[in-house]
Amino acid sequence: MAKTKKRYVCQACGGVSPRWQGQCPECAEWNTLVEDVPATVFSQKHDLSRGGRAVDFVELNSPSELPVRRATGLAEFDRALGGGLVPGSAVLMGGDPGIGKSTLLLQTAATIARTGAPVVYVSGEEAAGQVRMRAARLGLADAPIRLAAETSVRDILTTLGHMEPPALLVIDSIQTMYSDTIEGAPGTVSQVRGCAFELIRYAKENGVALVLVGHVTKDGSIAGPRVLEHMVDVVMSFEGERSHQYRILRALKNRFGAVDEIGVFSMVSEGLDEVSNPSMLFLSGRDQPLAGSAVFPALEGTRPVLVEIQALIVRLQSGATPRRAVVGWDSSRLAMLLAVLESRCGLNFSSAEVYLNIAGGYRLSDPAADLAVAAALVSALADRPLPDRSVWFGEISLAGEIRPVAHASLRLREAEKLGFGMAFGPSDVANGSAKLDYRGMGQVAKLVDRVMANP
Repeated sequence: MAKTKKRYVCQACGGVSPRWQGQCPECAEWNTLVEDVPATVFSQKHDLSRGGRAVDFVELNSPSELPVRRATGLAEFDRALGGGLVPGSAVLMGGDPGIGKSTLLLQTAATIARTGAPVVYVSGEEAAGQVRMRAARLGLADAPIRLAAETSVRDILTTLGHMEPPALLVIDSIQTMYSDTIEGAPGTVSQVRGCAFELIRYAKENGVALVLVGHVTKDGSIAGPRVLEHMVDVVMSFEGERSHQYRILRALKNRFGAVDEIGVFSMVSEGLDEVSNPSMLFLSGRDQPLAGSAVFPALEGTRPVLVEIQALIVRLQSGATPRRAVVGWDSSRLAMLLAVLESRCGLNFSSAEVYLNIAGGYRLSDPAADLAVAAALVSALADRPLPDRSVWFGEISLAGEIRPVAHASLRLREAEKLGFGMAFGPSDVANGSAKLDYRGMGQVAKLVDRVMANP
Protein backbone atom coordinates (compact mmCIF):
# COMPACT_ATOMS: atom_id res chain seq x y z
CA MET A 1 0.00 0.00 0.00
CA ALA A 2 1.29 3.42 -0.91
CA LYS A 3 1.96 6.09 1.62
CA THR A 4 2.41 9.78 0.92
CA LYS A 5 4.65 12.39 2.38
CA LYS A 6 4.83 16.13 1.94
CA ARG A 7 7.73 17.97 0.37
CA TYR A 8 8.50 21.61 -0.20
CA VAL A 9 10.17 22.91 -3.34
CA CYS A 10 12.08 26.21 -3.64
CA GLN A 11 10.63 28.44 -6.36
CA ALA A 12 14.03 30.06 -6.94
CA CYS A 13 16.38 27.09 -7.33
CA GLY A 14 14.16 23.99 -7.35
CA GLY A 15 15.69 22.55 -4.18
CA VAL A 16 13.57 20.06 -2.22
CA SER A 17 13.09 20.15 1.55
CA PRO A 18 11.11 17.64 3.67
CA ARG A 19 9.61 20.45 5.76
CA TRP A 20 8.79 24.11 5.38
CA GLN A 21 11.47 26.63 6.34
CA GLY A 22 11.68 30.37 6.06
CA GLN A 23 15.00 30.16 4.20
CA CYS A 24 15.87 27.71 1.44
CA PRO A 25 18.83 25.54 2.53
CA GLU A 26 20.11 25.35 -1.06
CA CYS A 27 20.13 28.96 -2.34
CA ALA A 28 19.52 30.85 0.94
CA GLU A 29 16.52 32.73 -0.51
CA TRP A 30 13.74 33.66 1.91
CA ASN A 31 10.06 32.63 1.69
CA THR A 32 10.47 30.61 -1.51
CA LEU A 33 9.54 27.12 -0.25
CA VAL A 34 6.11 26.00 -1.49
CA GLU A 35 4.41 22.68 -0.88
CA ASP A 36 4.67 20.49 -3.96
CA VAL A 37 2.49 17.66 -5.20
CA PRO A 38 2.73 14.83 -2.62
CA ALA A 39 5.26 12.25 -3.71
CA THR A 40 4.18 8.63 -3.58
CA VAL A 41 6.53 6.21 -1.86
CA PHE A 42 5.81 2.50 -2.19
CA SER A 43 6.44 0.31 0.79
CA GLN A 44 7.40 -2.67 -1.38
CA LYS A 45 9.52 -3.01 -4.50
CA HIS A 46 7.81 -3.22 -7.86
CA ASP A 47 9.12 -5.27 -10.74
CA LEU A 48 9.61 -2.92 -13.71
CA SER A 49 11.03 -5.58 -16.03
CA ARG A 50 7.63 -6.54 -17.41
CA GLY A 51 4.46 -4.88 -18.61
CA GLY A 52 6.16 -2.26 -20.77
CA ARG A 53 6.50 -1.99 -24.54
CA ALA A 54 9.53 -3.03 -26.54
CA VAL A 55 11.98 -0.26 -27.40
CA ASP A 56 13.19 0.13 -30.98
CA PHE A 57 16.96 0.40 -31.27
CA VAL A 58 18.84 1.89 -34.23
CA GLU A 59 22.48 1.62 -35.27
CA LEU A 60 24.76 4.66 -35.21
CA ASN A 61 25.63 3.97 -38.85
CA SER A 62 21.99 3.54 -39.85
CA PRO A 63 21.33 4.57 -43.49
CA SER A 64 18.32 6.66 -42.45
CA GLU A 65 18.49 10.35 -43.32
CA LEU A 66 19.73 12.70 -40.61
CA PRO A 67 17.71 15.79 -39.62
CA VAL A 68 18.45 18.87 -41.69
CA ARG A 69 18.86 22.20 -39.93
CA ARG A 70 16.41 24.94 -40.80
CA ALA A 71 17.83 28.43 -41.20
CA THR A 72 16.05 31.10 -39.19
CA GLY A 73 16.73 33.86 -41.71
CA LEU A 74 18.85 35.71 -39.14
CA ALA A 75 22.53 34.88 -39.60
CA GLU A 76 23.42 35.92 -36.03
CA PHE A 77 20.69 33.67 -34.59
CA ASP A 78 21.89 30.77 -36.75
CA ARG A 79 25.46 31.39 -35.60
CA ALA A 80 24.49 31.14 -31.94
CA LEU A 81 22.44 27.99 -32.62
CA GLY A 82 25.34 26.35 -34.44
CA GLY A 83 23.87 26.58 -37.94
CA GLY A 84 20.10 26.78 -37.52
CA LEU A 85 17.17 25.05 -35.82
CA VAL A 86 17.26 21.25 -35.65
CA PRO A 87 13.87 19.52 -36.17
CA GLY A 88 12.71 17.90 -32.93
CA SER A 89 14.94 20.08 -30.76
CA ALA A 90 13.92 22.15 -27.75
CA VAL A 91 15.46 25.59 -27.21
CA LEU A 92 15.12 27.52 -23.95
CA MET A 93 15.73 31.27 -24.26
CA GLY A 94 16.06 33.43 -21.15
CA GLY A 95 16.63 37.13 -20.64
CA ASP A 96 15.66 40.18 -18.63
CA PRO A 97 12.18 41.65 -19.13
CA GLY A 98 12.03 44.01 -22.10
CA ILE A 99 15.39 42.92 -23.53
CA GLY A 100 13.81 41.81 -26.84
CA LYS A 101 13.18 38.06 -26.58
CA SER A 102 9.66 38.25 -28.01
CA THR A 103 10.79 40.64 -30.74
CA LEU A 104 13.59 38.31 -31.83
CA LEU A 105 11.34 35.25 -31.91
CA LEU A 106 8.55 37.10 -33.73
CA GLN A 107 11.03 38.19 -36.41
CA THR A 108 12.34 34.62 -36.66
CA ALA A 109 8.83 33.16 -36.87
CA ALA A 110 7.85 35.63 -39.60
CA THR A 111 10.97 34.87 -41.65
CA ILE A 112 10.39 31.10 -41.50
CA ALA A 113 6.64 31.45 -42.17
CA ARG A 114 7.33 33.48 -45.31
CA THR A 115 9.24 30.51 -46.75
CA GLY A 116 6.00 28.50 -46.74
CA ALA A 117 6.71 26.44 -43.59
CA PRO A 118 3.91 26.33 -40.99
CA VAL A 119 4.71 28.31 -37.83
CA VAL A 120 2.73 28.48 -34.57
CA TYR A 121 3.28 31.26 -32.03
CA VAL A 122 1.54 30.81 -28.65
CA SER A 123 1.59 33.76 -26.26
CA GLY A 124 0.66 33.26 -22.64
CA GLU A 125 1.52 36.80 -21.55
CA GLU A 126 -0.11 38.96 -24.21
CA ALA A 127 -3.42 38.97 -26.02
CA ALA A 128 -3.42 38.17 -29.73
CA GLY A 129 -4.17 41.81 -30.52
CA GLN A 130 -1.07 42.98 -28.64
CA VAL A 131 1.16 40.60 -30.57
CA ARG A 132 -0.41 41.79 -33.83
CA MET A 133 0.29 45.40 -32.87
CA ARG A 134 3.96 44.57 -32.34
CA ALA A 135 4.06 42.68 -35.64
CA ALA A 136 2.61 45.71 -37.44
CA ARG A 137 5.23 47.99 -35.86
CA LEU A 138 7.98 45.63 -37.00
CA GLY A 139 6.58 45.37 -40.51
CA LEU A 140 5.63 41.69 -40.09
CA ALA A 141 1.85 41.94 -40.27
CA ASP A 142 1.72 40.06 -43.59
CA ALA A 143 3.61 37.00 -42.28
CA PRO A 144 1.40 33.83 -42.30
CA ILE A 145 1.95 32.98 -38.62
CA ARG A 146 -0.70 31.01 -36.74
CA LEU A 147 -1.09 33.05 -33.57
CA ALA A 148 -2.88 32.08 -30.35
CA ALA A 149 -3.15 33.51 -26.85
CA GLU A 150 -3.46 30.46 -24.60
CA THR A 151 -1.99 29.07 -21.38
CA SER A 152 -3.53 25.57 -21.15
CA VAL A 153 -1.09 22.93 -22.36
CA ARG A 154 -3.94 20.46 -22.85
CA ASP A 155 -5.76 22.84 -25.20
CA ILE A 156 -2.55 23.67 -27.06
CA LEU A 157 -1.56 20.04 -27.64
CA THR A 158 -5.14 19.05 -28.56
CA THR A 159 -5.25 21.79 -31.20
CA LEU A 160 -1.82 20.87 -32.55
CA GLY A 161 -2.88 17.24 -32.77
CA HIS A 162 -5.62 18.12 -35.28
CA MET A 163 -3.30 19.97 -37.66
CA GLU A 164 -0.08 19.45 -39.55
CA PRO A 165 2.92 19.63 -37.18
CA PRO A 166 4.51 23.07 -37.56
CA ALA A 167 8.14 23.62 -38.46
CA LEU A 168 8.49 26.01 -35.53
CA LEU A 169 6.52 26.23 -32.28
CA VAL A 170 7.16 29.22 -30.01
CA ILE A 171 5.85 29.22 -26.41
CA ASP A 172 6.05 32.66 -24.78
CA SER A 173 6.55 31.90 -21.96
CA ILE A 174 6.86 28.53 -20.21
CA GLN A 175 6.20 30.12 -16.79
CA THR A 176 2.67 31.09 -17.89
CA MET A 177 1.67 27.59 -19.04
CA TYR A 178 -0.35 25.28 -16.81
CA SER A 179 -1.61 21.71 -16.88
CA ASP A 180 -4.87 20.62 -15.27
CA THR A 181 -3.26 17.30 -14.29
CA ILE A 182 -0.78 19.03 -11.95
CA GLU A 183 -1.59 20.84 -8.73
CA GLY A 184 -0.23 24.33 -8.25
CA ALA A 185 -0.46 27.72 -9.90
CA PRO A 186 1.29 28.55 -13.20
CA GLY A 187 4.97 29.26 -12.66
CA THR A 188 5.46 26.84 -9.79
CA VAL A 189 8.21 24.25 -10.05
CA SER A 190 5.86 21.34 -10.65
CA GLN A 191 3.84 23.20 -13.31
CA VAL A 192 6.92 24.41 -15.22
CA ARG A 193 8.49 20.97 -15.14
CA GLY A 194 5.32 19.14 -16.18
CA CYS A 195 4.32 21.56 -18.94
CA ALA A 196 7.81 21.61 -20.40
CA PHE A 197 7.91 17.81 -20.42
CA GLU A 198 4.64 17.55 -22.38
CA LEU A 199 5.67 20.19 -24.92
CA ILE A 200 9.13 18.69 -25.42
CA ARG A 201 7.64 15.21 -25.89
CA TYR A 202 5.32 16.56 -28.59
CA ALA A 203 8.25 18.25 -30.34
CA LYS A 204 10.41 15.11 -30.26
CA GLU A 205 7.64 12.83 -31.55
CA ASN A 206 6.64 15.13 -34.43
CA GLY A 207 9.96 16.65 -35.46
CA VAL A 208 8.97 20.17 -34.42
CA ALA A 209 11.55 22.81 -33.51
CA LEU A 210 10.33 24.10 -30.13
CA VAL A 211 11.43 27.40 -28.59
CA LEU A 212 10.48 28.10 -24.97
CA VAL A 213 10.84 31.60 -23.54
CA GLY A 214 11.91 31.59 -19.89
CA HIS A 215 11.81 34.27 -17.23
CA VAL A 216 14.98 35.01 -15.26
CA THR A 217 15.56 35.67 -11.58
CA LYS A 218 17.30 38.71 -10.16
CA ASP A 219 20.70 37.00 -10.42
CA GLY A 220 20.19 36.28 -14.13
CA SER A 221 19.45 32.54 -13.95
CA ILE A 222 16.33 31.07 -15.56
CA ALA A 223 13.42 30.85 -13.13
CA GLY A 224 11.95 27.47 -12.30
CA PRO A 225 13.49 24.07 -11.62
CA ARG A 226 17.09 23.48 -12.61
CA VAL A 227 16.01 20.29 -14.34
CA LEU A 228 14.36 22.44 -17.03
CA GLU A 229 17.80 23.30 -18.43
CA HIS A 230 18.66 19.59 -18.54
CA MET A 231 15.44 18.71 -20.38
CA VAL A 232 16.07 21.02 -23.35
CA ASP A 233 18.74 20.69 -26.03
CA VAL A 234 19.82 24.32 -26.20
CA VAL A 235 19.90 26.99 -23.49
CA MET A 236 20.34 30.56 -24.72
CA SER A 237 20.70 33.85 -22.88
CA PHE A 238 19.65 37.15 -24.43
CA GLU A 239 21.75 39.82 -22.74
CA GLY A 240 22.25 43.55 -22.91
CA GLU A 241 21.70 46.84 -21.14
CA ARG A 242 18.56 48.85 -21.80
CA SER A 243 20.64 52.00 -21.97
CA HIS A 244 22.70 50.50 -24.83
CA GLN A 245 21.37 49.52 -28.21
CA TYR A 246 23.27 46.27 -28.62
CA ARG A 247 22.00 42.82 -27.59
CA ILE A 248 24.02 39.60 -27.33
CA LEU A 249 22.48 36.16 -27.85
CA ARG A 250 24.70 33.65 -26.09
CA ALA A 251 24.48 29.84 -26.21
CA LEU A 252 25.11 28.45 -22.72
CA LYS A 253 24.33 24.84 -23.64
CA ASN A 254 24.10 23.38 -27.13
CA ARG A 255 23.85 19.71 -28.02
CA PHE A 256 24.11 20.53 -31.72
CA GLY A 257 26.87 23.14 -31.81
CA ALA A 258 29.61 25.03 -30.00
CA VAL A 259 29.03 26.44 -26.53
CA ASP A 260 29.60 30.15 -25.82
CA GLU A 261 28.93 31.09 -29.43
CA ILE A 262 27.27 34.50 -29.68
CA GLY A 263 25.09 36.48 -32.03
CA VAL A 264 25.06 40.28 -31.84
CA PHE A 265 22.02 42.44 -32.57
CA SER A 266 21.25 46.13 -32.43
CA MET A 267 17.88 47.30 -31.12
CA VAL A 268 16.28 49.91 -33.40
CA SER A 269 12.75 51.23 -33.80
CA GLU A 270 11.97 48.59 -36.46
CA GLY A 271 13.13 45.71 -34.28
CA LEU A 272 16.46 43.91 -34.04
CA ASP A 273 19.14 44.39 -36.68
CA GLU A 274 22.05 42.00 -37.11
CA VAL A 275 25.53 43.34 -36.40
CA SER A 276 28.09 41.70 -38.67
CA ASN A 277 31.05 43.60 -37.15
CA PRO A 278 30.40 43.83 -33.40
CA SER A 279 33.89 45.18 -32.66
CA MET A 280 32.85 48.62 -33.95
CA LEU A 281 30.12 48.78 -31.28
CA PHE A 282 32.57 48.54 -28.40
CA LEU A 283 35.40 50.74 -29.67
CA SER A 284 35.29 54.49 -29.24
CA GLY A 285 35.78 56.65 -32.31
CA ARG A 286 38.23 59.12 -30.79
CA ASP A 287 41.09 60.49 -32.88
CA GLN A 288 43.82 60.61 -30.23
CA PRO A 289 44.78 57.90 -27.68
CA LEU A 290 43.96 58.65 -24.06
CA ALA A 291 45.61 57.52 -20.85
CA GLY A 292 43.88 54.61 -19.12
CA SER A 293 42.45 53.03 -22.29
CA ALA A 294 43.44 49.63 -23.72
CA VAL A 295 41.90 47.51 -26.48
CA PHE A 296 41.43 43.80 -25.82
CA PRO A 297 40.65 41.18 -28.51
CA ALA A 298 38.05 39.08 -26.67
CA LEU A 299 36.91 35.71 -27.96
CA GLU A 300 33.27 34.62 -27.84
CA GLY A 301 33.06 31.05 -29.10
CA THR A 302 34.80 31.26 -32.45
CA ARG A 303 34.18 34.99 -32.91
CA PRO A 304 36.80 37.57 -31.88
CA VAL A 305 35.39 40.87 -30.62
CA LEU A 306 37.53 43.90 -29.88
CA VAL A 307 36.46 45.78 -26.75
CA GLU A 308 37.84 48.84 -25.00
CA ILE A 309 38.90 48.67 -21.35
CA GLN A 310 38.94 51.99 -19.50
CA ALA A 311 40.66 52.70 -16.18
CA LEU A 312 40.70 55.78 -13.97
CA ILE A 313 43.00 56.36 -10.98
CA VAL A 314 42.14 59.09 -8.45
CA ARG A 315 44.64 59.95 -5.72
CA LEU A 316 43.14 60.57 -2.27
CA GLN A 317 44.30 63.48 -0.15
CA SER A 318 42.88 62.22 3.14
CA GLY A 319 43.12 58.87 4.91
CA ALA A 320 39.78 57.62 3.61
CA THR A 321 39.47 54.05 2.41
CA PRO A 322 39.91 54.02 -1.40
CA ARG A 323 37.11 52.63 -3.56
CA ARG A 324 37.38 49.84 -6.12
CA ALA A 325 34.55 50.13 -8.67
CA VAL A 326 34.26 47.65 -11.54
CA VAL A 327 31.71 47.51 -14.37
CA GLY A 328 31.74 44.55 -16.75
CA TRP A 329 34.55 42.54 -15.14
CA ASP A 330 35.25 40.41 -12.06
CA SER A 331 36.04 42.61 -9.05
CA SER A 332 38.03 39.84 -7.33
CA ARG A 333 40.26 39.48 -10.39
CA LEU A 334 40.88 43.24 -10.32
CA ALA A 335 42.00 42.96 -6.70
CA MET A 336 44.40 40.17 -7.69
CA LEU A 337 45.89 42.23 -10.53
CA LEU A 338 46.37 45.25 -8.26
CA ALA A 339 48.20 43.01 -5.78
CA VAL A 340 50.46 41.64 -8.52
CA LEU A 341 51.28 45.13 -9.85
CA GLU A 342 52.13 46.34 -6.35
CA SER A 343 54.16 43.28 -5.38
CA ARG A 344 55.98 42.52 -8.67
CA CYS A 345 56.27 46.01 -10.18
CA GLY A 346 56.50 48.26 -7.15
CA LEU A 347 53.47 50.37 -8.10
CA ASN A 348 51.30 51.97 -5.41
CA PHE A 349 47.52 51.70 -5.69
CA SER A 350 46.77 51.54 -1.95
CA SER A 351 46.18 55.30 -1.61
CA ALA A 352 44.17 55.70 -4.83
CA GLU A 353 40.66 54.98 -5.93
CA VAL A 354 40.48 52.60 -8.91
CA TYR A 355 37.64 52.64 -11.43
CA LEU A 356 37.47 50.07 -14.22
CA ASN A 357 34.89 49.98 -17.00
CA ILE A 358 34.32 47.81 -20.08
CA ALA A 359 33.08 50.24 -22.72
CA GLY A 360 29.66 49.73 -24.27
CA GLY A 361 28.25 47.74 -21.37
CA TYR A 362 30.10 44.60 -22.48
CA ARG A 363 30.81 41.88 -19.90
CA LEU A 364 34.16 40.10 -19.91
CA SER A 365 34.96 36.71 -18.38
CA ASP A 366 38.01 35.80 -20.48
CA PRO A 367 41.18 35.50 -18.33
CA ALA A 368 43.15 36.70 -21.37
CA ALA A 369 41.93 40.22 -20.50
CA ASP A 370 44.42 40.41 -17.61
CA LEU A 371 47.15 42.09 -19.63
CA ALA A 372 44.78 44.64 -21.19
CA VAL A 373 43.37 45.53 -17.75
CA ALA A 374 46.87 45.84 -16.31
CA ALA A 375 47.93 48.02 -19.25
CA ALA A 376 44.95 50.32 -18.70
CA LEU A 377 45.71 50.56 -14.97
CA VAL A 378 49.41 51.36 -15.48
CA SER A 379 48.55 53.86 -18.21
CA ALA A 380 46.05 55.64 -15.95
CA LEU A 381 48.47 55.63 -13.00
CA ALA A 382 51.32 57.09 -15.07
CA ASP A 383 48.97 59.36 -17.04
CA ARG A 384 50.57 58.14 -20.26
CA PRO A 385 48.57 56.80 -23.20
CA LEU A 386 49.37 53.37 -24.60
CA PRO A 387 50.80 53.04 -28.12
CA ASP A 388 48.25 54.11 -30.70
CA ARG A 389 46.27 51.38 -32.54
CA SER A 390 47.54 48.59 -30.25
CA VAL A 391 45.83 45.56 -28.68
CA TRP A 392 46.76 43.71 -25.50
CA PHE A 393 46.00 40.15 -24.38
CA GLY A 394 47.45 37.57 -22.00
CA GLU A 395 46.77 35.95 -18.65
CA ILE A 396 48.81 37.21 -15.68
CA SER A 397 49.85 34.77 -12.95
CA LEU A 398 50.49 35.60 -9.31
CA ALA A 399 54.21 35.41 -10.05
CA GLY A 400 53.87 38.22 -12.59
CA GLU A 401 54.28 35.95 -15.61
CA ILE A 402 52.27 36.54 -18.78
CA ARG A 403 50.85 33.15 -19.66
CA PRO A 404 49.72 31.99 -23.14
CA VAL A 405 46.03 32.03 -24.04
CA ALA A 406 43.86 30.12 -26.49
CA HIS A 407 43.32 31.13 -30.13
CA ALA A 408 45.91 33.90 -30.23
CA SER A 409 45.97 33.78 -34.04
CA LEU A 410 42.24 34.55 -34.23
CA ARG A 411 42.69 37.56 -31.98
CA LEU A 412 45.58 38.88 -34.06
CA ARG A 413 43.69 38.44 -37.34
CA GLU A 414 40.73 40.42 -36.02
CA ALA A 415 43.03 43.23 -34.85
CA GLU A 416 44.74 43.32 -38.24
CA LYS A 417 41.40 43.34 -40.07
CA LEU A 418 40.29 46.43 -38.13
CA GLY A 419 43.46 48.34 -38.87
CA PHE A 420 45.49 47.86 -35.67
CA GLY A 421 49.23 47.90 -36.26
CA MET A 422 50.68 46.66 -32.97
CA ALA A 423 49.89 43.85 -30.51
CA PHE A 424 51.30 42.89 -27.11
CA GLY A 425 50.90 39.50 -25.48
CA PRO A 426 52.67 36.31 -24.36
CA SER A 427 56.17 35.77 -25.66
CA ASP A 428 55.54 32.36 -27.28
CA VAL A 429 52.93 33.50 -29.83
CA ALA A 430 53.81 33.09 -33.49
CA ASN A 431 52.85 36.09 -35.60
CA GLY A 432 52.03 35.12 -39.17
CA SER A 433 51.18 38.65 -40.32
CA ALA A 434 53.60 41.09 -41.90
CA LYS A 435 51.26 44.05 -41.27
CA LEU A 436 50.90 43.57 -37.50
CA ASP A 437 53.89 44.27 -35.26
CA TYR A 438 53.65 41.70 -32.45
CA ARG A 439 55.77 42.10 -29.33
CA GLY A 440 55.83 39.34 -26.75
CA MET A 441 56.36 39.96 -23.05
CA GLY A 442 57.26 37.29 -20.52
CA GLN A 443 56.84 39.36 -17.33
CA VAL A 444 54.35 42.02 -16.32
CA ALA A 445 57.27 44.23 -15.31
CA LYS A 446 58.01 44.72 -19.02
CA LEU A 447 54.55 46.24 -19.33
CA VAL A 448 55.53 49.05 -16.94
CA ASP A 449 58.73 49.65 -18.91
CA ARG A 450 56.76 49.75 -22.16
CA VAL A 451 54.22 52.28 -20.83
CA MET A 452 56.88 54.49 -19.30
CA ALA A 453 58.90 54.43 -22.53
CA ASN A 454 55.92 55.51 -24.65
CA PRO A 455 56.12 59.28 -25.20
